Amino acid sequence: MASLDSVQDGSPAVRTDHTDALHGGRSFRLLGWVMLAVLAAFLLNNYLTYWQDLPGIGPVFGQKANGSLPMVWSWLQLGLYAGLVIWAIAHVSCTPHTTLREDSKRISNINAYLIRGAFFAVLIVGLTDTVISFLRIEELLPHVVGEDLATELGRARFRGAYVHMPLIAFSFLIACFVRTLGFTWLALMVVVAELLIVIGRFIFSYEQAFMADLVRFWYAALFLFASAYTLMEEGHVRVDVFYAGFSKKTKGKINAIGSVLLGISLCWVILIIGMGGKQNIINSPILSYETTQAGFGLYVKYLMAGFLGVFAVSMMIQFVSYFLNAIADIRGDSGGRDHDVPAAH
Repeated sequence: MASLDSVQDGSPAVRTDHTDALHGGRSFRLLGWVMLAVLAAFLLNNYLTYWQDLPGIGPVFGQKANGSLPMVWSWLQLGLYAGLVIWAIAHVSCTPHTTLREDSKRISNINAYLIRGAFFAVLIVGLTDTVISFLRIEELLPHVVGEDLATELGRARFRGAYVHMPLIAFSFLIACFVRTLGFTWLALMVVVAELLIVIGRFIFSYEQAFMADLVRFWYAALFLFASAYTLMEEGHVRVDVFYAGFSKKTKGKINAIGSVLLGISLCWVILIIGMGGKQNIINSPILSYETTQAGFGLYVKYLMAGFLGVFAVSMMIQFVSYFLNAIADIRGDSGGRDHDVPAAH
Protein backbone atom coordinates (compact mmCIF):
# COMPACT_ATOMS: atom_id res chain seq x y z
CA MET A 1 0.00 0.00 0.00
CA ALA A 2 1.27 3.45 -0.82
CA SER A 3 1.15 6.10 1.90
CA LEU A 4 0.85 9.87 1.61
CA ASP A 5 3.46 11.93 3.45
CA SER A 6 3.32 15.68 3.68
CA VAL A 7 6.40 17.51 2.53
CA GLN A 8 7.58 20.84 3.87
CA ASP A 9 5.36 22.92 1.63
CA GLY A 10 2.28 20.90 2.60
CA SER A 11 1.87 19.05 -0.70
CA PRO A 12 1.45 15.23 -0.52
CA ALA A 13 4.26 12.98 -1.65
CA VAL A 14 3.66 9.37 -2.60
CA ARG A 15 6.05 6.86 -1.09
CA THR A 16 5.74 3.30 -2.32
CA ASP A 17 6.64 0.14 -0.49
CA HIS A 18 9.49 -0.38 -2.94
CA THR A 19 11.06 2.92 -1.89
CA ASP A 20 10.60 1.96 1.77
CA ALA A 21 12.40 -1.32 1.12
CA LEU A 22 15.38 0.50 -0.37
CA HIS A 23 15.76 2.98 2.49
CA GLY A 24 18.40 1.82 4.96
CA GLY A 25 18.83 -1.68 3.46
CA ARG A 26 22.05 -1.00 1.58
CA SER A 27 24.32 -1.64 4.58
CA PHE A 28 22.81 -5.09 5.11
CA ARG A 29 23.09 -5.87 1.41
CA LEU A 30 26.74 -4.85 1.58
CA LEU A 31 27.33 -7.10 4.59
CA GLY A 32 25.80 -10.05 2.76
CA TRP A 33 27.78 -9.59 -0.44
CA VAL A 34 31.04 -9.00 1.46
CA MET A 35 30.55 -12.31 3.28
CA LEU A 36 30.10 -14.03 -0.08
CA ALA A 37 33.16 -12.25 -1.49
CA VAL A 38 35.33 -13.44 1.40
CA LEU A 39 33.99 -16.98 0.90
CA ALA A 40 34.89 -16.88 -2.81
CA ALA A 41 38.39 -15.55 -2.03
CA PHE A 42 38.92 -18.29 0.56
CA LEU A 43 37.97 -21.02 -1.93
CA LEU A 44 40.11 -19.54 -4.71
CA ASN A 45 43.10 -19.25 -2.41
CA ASN A 46 42.60 -22.82 -1.25
CA TYR A 47 42.78 -23.97 -4.87
CA LEU A 48 45.80 -21.81 -5.69
CA THR A 49 47.70 -22.83 -2.55
CA TYR A 50 47.10 -26.58 -2.47
CA TRP A 51 46.50 -27.42 -6.13
CA GLN A 52 48.81 -24.92 -7.84
CA ASP A 53 51.46 -24.89 -5.09
CA LEU A 54 51.41 -21.14 -4.51
CA PRO A 55 52.64 -20.00 -1.08
CA GLY A 56 49.30 -18.79 0.28
CA ILE A 57 48.75 -15.69 2.41
CA GLY A 58 50.58 -17.12 5.44
CA PRO A 59 54.00 -15.60 4.60
CA VAL A 60 52.46 -12.12 4.65
CA PHE A 61 51.73 -12.69 8.36
CA GLY A 62 55.13 -14.18 9.16
CA GLN A 63 54.47 -17.88 8.51
CA LYS A 64 57.03 -20.03 6.73
CA ALA A 65 56.48 -20.18 2.98
CA ASN A 66 56.03 -23.47 1.15
CA GLY A 67 58.52 -23.66 -1.69
CA SER A 68 60.72 -20.91 -3.05
CA LEU A 69 58.22 -18.69 -4.85
CA PRO A 70 58.71 -14.96 -4.27
CA MET A 71 56.74 -13.09 -1.61
CA VAL A 72 54.81 -11.22 -4.28
CA TRP A 73 52.61 -14.30 -4.83
CA SER A 74 51.47 -14.18 -1.21
CA TRP A 75 50.55 -10.52 -1.59
CA LEU A 76 48.66 -11.28 -4.80
CA GLN A 77 46.70 -14.02 -3.06
CA LEU A 78 45.91 -11.65 -0.21
CA GLY A 79 44.87 -9.15 -2.86
CA LEU A 80 42.16 -11.59 -3.95
CA TYR A 81 40.33 -10.84 -0.71
CA ALA A 82 40.65 -7.10 -1.20
CA GLY A 83 39.67 -7.31 -4.87
CA LEU A 84 36.55 -9.37 -4.29
CA VAL A 85 35.48 -7.19 -1.34
CA ILE A 86 35.88 -4.11 -3.55
CA TRP A 87 33.76 -5.87 -6.19
CA ALA A 88 31.06 -6.51 -3.58
CA ILE A 89 31.07 -2.84 -2.57
CA ALA A 90 30.91 -1.77 -6.22
CA HIS A 91 28.08 -4.21 -6.93
CA VAL A 92 25.94 -2.84 -4.10
CA SER A 93 26.77 0.76 -5.05
CA CYS A 94 25.85 0.16 -8.70
CA THR A 95 22.50 -1.46 -7.82
CA PRO A 96 20.98 1.08 -5.40
CA HIS A 97 17.40 0.20 -6.37
CA THR A 98 17.70 -3.49 -5.48
CA THR A 99 15.74 -4.47 -2.38
CA LEU A 100 16.81 -6.90 0.33
CA ARG A 101 14.29 -9.46 -0.87
CA GLU A 102 15.46 -9.15 -4.47
CA ASP A 103 19.07 -9.69 -3.39
CA SER A 104 18.01 -12.60 -1.20
CA LYS A 105 16.27 -14.19 -4.18
CA ARG A 106 19.25 -13.58 -6.46
CA ILE A 107 21.69 -15.17 -4.00
CA SER A 108 19.34 -18.11 -3.50
CA ASN A 109 19.17 -18.61 -7.28
CA ILE A 110 22.97 -18.65 -7.51
CA ASN A 111 23.03 -21.28 -4.79
CA ALA A 112 20.37 -23.31 -6.57
CA TYR A 113 22.57 -23.38 -9.68
CA LEU A 114 25.58 -24.62 -7.69
CA ILE A 115 23.52 -27.37 -6.08
CA ARG A 116 22.02 -28.36 -9.45
CA GLY A 117 25.52 -28.71 -10.83
CA ALA A 118 26.58 -30.81 -7.85
CA PHE A 119 23.49 -33.02 -8.27
CA PHE A 120 24.19 -33.72 -11.94
CA ALA A 121 27.86 -34.31 -11.09
CA VAL A 122 27.16 -37.08 -8.57
CA LEU A 123 24.56 -38.62 -10.89
CA ILE A 124 26.81 -38.72 -13.96
CA VAL A 125 30.06 -39.53 -12.14
CA GLY A 126 28.33 -42.27 -10.16
CA LEU A 127 26.90 -43.97 -13.25
CA THR A 128 30.13 -43.63 -15.24
CA ASP A 129 32.31 -44.96 -12.44
CA THR A 130 29.92 -47.86 -11.94
CA VAL A 131 30.24 -48.86 -15.60
CA ILE A 132 34.04 -48.63 -15.45
CA SER A 133 34.20 -50.67 -12.25
CA PHE A 134 31.86 -53.33 -13.64
CA LEU A 135 33.91 -53.67 -16.84
CA ARG A 136 37.13 -53.88 -14.81
CA ILE A 137 35.93 -56.60 -12.47
CA GLU A 138 34.51 -58.64 -15.36
CA GLU A 139 37.80 -58.13 -17.28
CA LEU A 140 35.97 -56.50 -20.16
CA LEU A 141 37.55 -53.05 -19.93
CA PRO A 142 40.67 -53.86 -22.03
CA HIS A 143 38.41 -55.08 -24.84
CA VAL A 144 36.45 -51.82 -24.74
CA VAL A 145 39.19 -49.16 -24.34
CA GLY A 146 42.43 -51.08 -24.90
CA GLU A 147 45.06 -52.41 -22.50
CA ASP A 148 46.90 -49.14 -21.88
CA LEU A 149 43.83 -47.05 -21.11
CA ALA A 150 42.35 -49.86 -19.01
CA THR A 151 45.49 -49.83 -16.89
CA GLU A 152 45.32 -46.07 -16.49
CA LEU A 153 41.66 -46.23 -15.49
CA GLY A 154 42.73 -48.49 -12.63
CA ARG A 155 44.71 -45.57 -11.15
CA ALA A 156 42.76 -43.16 -8.96
CA ARG A 157 44.68 -40.08 -10.06
CA PHE A 158 44.07 -40.78 -13.72
CA ARG A 159 40.40 -41.59 -13.33
CA GLY A 160 39.82 -38.59 -11.07
CA ALA A 161 41.63 -36.08 -13.26
CA TYR A 162 40.64 -37.30 -16.73
CA VAL A 163 37.21 -38.85 -16.15
CA HIS A 164 35.61 -37.30 -13.06
CA MET A 165 36.75 -33.70 -13.46
CA PRO A 166 35.56 -33.32 -17.09
CA LEU A 167 32.25 -34.92 -16.13
CA ILE A 168 31.86 -32.49 -13.23
CA ALA A 169 32.53 -29.55 -15.55
CA PHE A 170 29.99 -30.96 -18.01
CA SER A 171 27.47 -31.32 -15.18
CA PHE A 172 27.67 -27.63 -14.34
CA LEU A 173 27.12 -26.86 -18.02
CA ILE A 174 23.98 -29.01 -17.96
CA ALA A 175 22.83 -27.14 -14.84
CA CYS A 176 22.77 -23.91 -16.87
CA PHE A 177 19.96 -25.30 -19.03
CA VAL A 178 18.14 -27.85 -16.88
CA ARG A 179 16.55 -25.87 -14.08
CA THR A 180 15.57 -28.56 -11.62
CA LEU A 181 17.25 -29.54 -8.38
CA GLY A 182 16.38 -33.18 -8.96
CA PHE A 183 16.45 -34.37 -5.33
CA THR A 184 13.35 -36.47 -5.88
CA TRP A 185 15.09 -38.24 -8.75
CA LEU A 186 18.25 -38.73 -6.71
CA ALA A 187 16.20 -40.29 -3.91
CA LEU A 188 14.62 -42.61 -6.48
CA MET A 189 18.06 -43.53 -7.84
CA VAL A 190 19.22 -44.44 -4.32
CA VAL A 191 16.22 -46.77 -3.98
CA VAL A 192 16.85 -48.31 -7.42
CA ALA A 193 20.55 -48.85 -6.65
CA GLU A 194 19.67 -50.53 -3.35
CA LEU A 195 17.05 -52.66 -5.11
CA LEU A 196 19.62 -53.84 -7.65
CA ILE A 197 21.88 -54.95 -4.79
CA VAL A 198 19.04 -57.02 -3.33
CA ILE A 199 18.13 -58.54 -6.70
CA GLY A 200 21.75 -59.26 -7.54
CA ARG A 201 22.50 -60.83 -4.15
CA PHE A 202 19.42 -62.97 -3.63
CA ILE A 203 18.42 -63.86 -7.19
CA PHE A 204 21.67 -63.93 -9.17
CA SER A 205 24.12 -64.42 -6.24
CA TYR A 206 26.10 -61.48 -7.61
CA GLU A 207 27.40 -58.63 -5.48
CA GLN A 208 30.40 -56.35 -5.90
CA ALA A 209 31.89 -53.54 -3.82
CA PHE A 210 31.05 -50.85 -6.37
CA MET A 211 27.31 -51.50 -5.92
CA ALA A 212 27.33 -50.54 -2.23
CA ASP A 213 29.74 -47.65 -2.96
CA LEU A 214 27.22 -46.20 -5.41
CA VAL A 215 24.44 -46.25 -2.79
CA ARG A 216 26.66 -44.51 -0.22
CA PHE A 217 27.83 -41.97 -2.81
CA TRP A 218 24.31 -40.96 -3.81
CA TYR A 219 22.90 -41.21 -0.29
CA ALA A 220 25.54 -38.83 1.13
CA ALA A 221 24.94 -36.37 -1.72
CA LEU A 222 21.19 -36.48 -1.21
CA PHE A 223 21.36 -35.33 2.40
CA LEU A 224 24.29 -32.92 2.22
CA PHE A 225 23.29 -31.20 -1.02
CA ALA A 226 19.61 -30.93 -0.12
CA SER A 227 20.25 -29.14 3.18
CA ALA A 228 20.47 -25.67 1.66
CA TYR A 229 17.34 -26.25 -0.44
CA THR A 230 15.51 -27.44 2.69
CA LEU A 231 16.58 -24.25 4.49
CA MET A 232 15.24 -22.19 1.60
CA GLU A 233 11.90 -24.00 1.83
CA GLU A 234 11.71 -23.70 5.66
CA GLY A 235 11.80 -27.48 5.83
CA HIS A 236 14.35 -28.04 8.60
CA VAL A 237 13.06 -29.20 11.97
CA ARG A 238 12.64 -26.24 14.32
CA VAL A 239 12.12 -26.68 18.08
CA ASP A 240 8.91 -24.68 17.96
CA VAL A 241 8.05 -23.86 21.58
CA PHE A 242 7.78 -20.06 21.48
CA TYR A 243 8.60 -19.24 17.84
CA ALA A 244 5.13 -19.89 16.39
CA GLY A 245 3.57 -17.24 18.62
CA PHE A 246 6.03 -14.49 17.74
CA SER A 247 5.27 -11.65 15.35
CA LYS A 248 6.84 -11.59 11.90
CA LYS A 249 9.28 -8.89 13.07
CA THR A 250 10.39 -10.94 16.08
CA LYS A 251 10.78 -14.03 13.92
CA GLY A 252 12.94 -11.96 11.59
CA LYS A 253 15.21 -10.95 14.48
CA ILE A 254 15.60 -14.57 15.60
CA ASN A 255 16.32 -15.73 12.05
CA ALA A 256 18.83 -12.93 11.39
CA ILE A 257 20.76 -13.52 14.62
CA GLY A 258 20.63 -17.29 14.17
CA SER A 259 21.84 -17.07 10.58
CA VAL A 260 24.99 -15.18 11.61
CA LEU A 261 25.82 -16.64 15.03
CA LEU A 262 24.80 -20.25 14.44
CA GLY A 263 24.58 -20.79 10.69
CA ILE A 264 27.35 -18.81 8.99
CA SER A 265 29.77 -19.27 11.89
CA LEU A 266 29.28 -23.07 11.81
CA CYS A 267 29.93 -23.13 8.06
CA TRP A 268 33.17 -21.21 8.57
CA VAL A 269 34.25 -23.65 11.27
CA ILE A 270 33.71 -26.55 8.85
CA LEU A 271 35.62 -24.83 6.05
CA ILE A 272 38.55 -23.69 8.18
CA ILE A 273 38.96 -27.03 9.94
CA GLY A 274 38.42 -29.01 6.75
CA MET A 275 40.36 -26.82 4.30
CA GLY A 276 42.76 -24.82 6.46
CA GLY A 277 45.77 -26.93 5.51
CA LYS A 278 47.01 -29.54 3.07
CA GLN A 279 46.47 -32.41 5.51
CA ASN A 280 43.06 -31.29 6.74
CA ILE A 281 40.08 -33.62 6.52
CA ILE A 282 38.59 -32.17 3.31
CA ASN A 283 41.75 -31.18 1.45
CA SER A 284 43.81 -34.30 2.12
CA PRO A 285 41.49 -36.92 0.52
CA ILE A 286 40.79 -34.69 -2.48
CA LEU A 287 44.43 -33.90 -3.14
CA SER A 288 45.38 -37.59 -3.00
CA TYR A 289 42.28 -38.85 -4.90
CA GLU A 290 41.65 -41.16 -1.96
CA THR A 291 39.78 -44.40 -2.70
CA THR A 292 38.30 -47.19 -0.61
CA GLN A 293 40.29 -50.32 0.22
CA ALA A 294 38.14 -52.39 -2.14
CA GLY A 295 40.19 -52.58 -5.32
CA PHE A 296 37.20 -52.79 -7.65
CA GLY A 297 34.97 -50.32 -5.84
CA LEU A 298 34.11 -46.85 -7.06
CA TYR A 299 36.95 -44.31 -7.05
CA VAL A 300 34.81 -41.59 -5.50
CA LYS A 301 35.79 -41.56 -1.82
CA TYR A 302 37.72 -38.30 -2.32
CA LEU A 303 34.59 -36.70 -3.78
CA MET A 304 32.59 -37.76 -0.74
CA ALA A 305 35.09 -35.92 1.44
CA GLY A 306 34.39 -32.88 -0.72
CA PHE A 307 30.65 -33.24 -0.05
CA LEU A 308 31.23 -31.70 3.38
CA GLY A 309 32.79 -28.67 1.71
CA VAL A 310 29.86 -28.42 -0.71
CA PHE A 311 27.50 -28.62 2.27
CA ALA A 312 29.30 -25.80 4.11
CA VAL A 313 29.53 -23.54 1.06
CA SER A 314 25.93 -24.04 -0.06
CA MET A 315 24.60 -23.60 3.47
CA MET A 316 26.62 -20.42 3.98
CA ILE A 317 25.31 -18.92 0.74
CA GLN A 318 21.77 -19.85 1.72
CA PHE A 319 22.23 -18.44 5.23
CA VAL A 320 23.28 -15.11 3.68
CA SER A 321 20.10 -15.17 1.60
CA TYR A 322 18.09 -16.11 4.69
CA PHE A 323 19.75 -13.29 6.65
CA LEU A 324 18.77 -10.66 4.09
CA ASN A 325 15.21 -11.95 4.00
CA ALA A 326 15.07 -11.87 7.81
CA ILE A 327 16.27 -8.25 7.87
CA ALA A 328 13.51 -7.42 5.38
CA ASP A 329 11.01 -9.01 7.79
CA ILE A 330 12.36 -6.90 10.67
CA ARG A 331 12.02 -3.75 8.60
CA GLY A 332 8.49 -4.70 7.57
CA ASP A 333 9.28 -4.76 3.85
CA SER A 334 6.56 -6.13 1.61
CA GLY A 335 6.74 -9.65 0.23
CA GLY A 336 8.35 -12.60 1.93
CA ARG A 337 6.89 -15.94 2.84
CA ASP A 338 4.63 -16.86 5.73
CA HIS A 339 6.86 -18.83 8.13
CA ASP A 340 3.81 -20.57 9.57
CA VAL A 341 2.97 -22.21 6.24
CA PRO A 342 4.69 -25.58 5.84
CA ALA A 343 6.94 -25.86 2.82
CA ALA A 344 5.97 -28.26 0.08
CA HIS A 345 8.62 -30.80 -0.94
